Amino acid sequence: MSAEHLLIDHVSIEFDTPKGKFKALDRVNLRIAKGEFVSLIGHSGCGKSTVLNIIAGLLQATEGGIVLDGKEVNEPGPERAVVFQNHSLLPWLTAYENVELAVRQVFRGKKSKREMQEWIEHNLRLAHMDHAMHKKPSEISGGMKQRVGIARALAMKPSVLLMDEPFGALDALTRAHLQDSLMEIQNELNNTVVMITHDVDEAVLLSDRIVMMTNGPAATIGEVLTVDLPRPRDRLALADDSRYNHLRAEVLRFLHERRGEKVEPTATMEPDTAAGSNAASVSKPRRNAKEAA
Repeated sequence: MSAEHLLIDHVSIEFDTPKGKFKALDRVNLRIAKGEFVSLIGHSGCGKSTVLNIIAGLLQATEGGIVLDGKEVNEPGPERAVVFQNHSLLPWLTAYENVELAVRQVFRGKKSKREMQEWIEHNLRLAHMDHAMHKKPSEISGGMKQRVGIARALAMKPSVLLMDEPFGALDALTRAHLQDSLMEIQNELNNTVVMITHDVDEAVLLSDRIVMMTNGPAATIGEVLTVDLPRPRDRLALADDSRYNHLRAEVLRFLHERRGEKVEPTATMEPDTAAGSNAASVSKPRRNAKEAA
C-alpha cells in the first residue's frame, strides 16, 4: 500500500436536539493508505455511520475535516461511492439500467455509448451479476440486489468505496458469498474501502485494519488493530489459524469492555438520520457469540 490517501483530521460533530447540543464525535483522527481496507466497528450509537457520512460529504464536521488526495472534502463526489445496507435500486429499472444511471452521471461526455455499455457490463461481471443484468429488482434475490448496488458503486470508478453495513440484512450463506466477491474485487481494483460492520468475523476476514470506536456521546477511536494476515484469505483455513483467532479475540475484548460503559439516553439514537433515510439503515448488533455486540 502506498502513502496517505484519505485523512480524517480531528473530526468532531455536534447536532442540535430538543435537549440541547449533542456531540456525536470528538476529535476522530485516522490516516488511510491507497488500497487499504479499513473496517469501523463498535456498539450502536458510537458514530460509525456519522464518520462514513462525513467522508461521503453527506454531513459537514463541526470541527476538523476530510482530505482526499490533498483536497478537502465538502460535498458528495463520484470519487467516493457509497453502498448502503439497503440496495436502493430503482424498482422499475433493470440491473443494467440501475448501473447505467450512475455511469451516465459520471461519464457523460467522457465515454462513447459503446464504451459506457462495455463499462456497465464489465462491472456487472465483477459483481457476478452479468447473467441477470436485464432483470428487475423484483425478479432477483436480496443478495443479487446488493451485488447490483456494489456494481453500481464500482462503475463510478471511485478511489474510495464506502460501505455501511452492506451485508447486514442478508442470510449467512449469501453474506459469505458476497464477502468472498468483495475480496476478489478489491484485490483486482485496489480500491480504498471503508466499511462499517457489527460482525467481528467479517471485520477480521476482510480488513487490513479494524478501527474500534468508543461509545457515544463524544465517541472517538478507542483502538486500531492491524490485521496482518496474508492475502488472499480463505475463511475455512482461517478458522483454525491461531493469529486469526487472536485478532478476533482482541476485537471481542474491546467490544465487551465497552458494553458496560454508561451511555446517555440521547446517545441511543445515533444522529445519522440527518444524512437521509439510507444512512439510518444500520442494523443493531446481533446478539450471538460470533457477533459480540
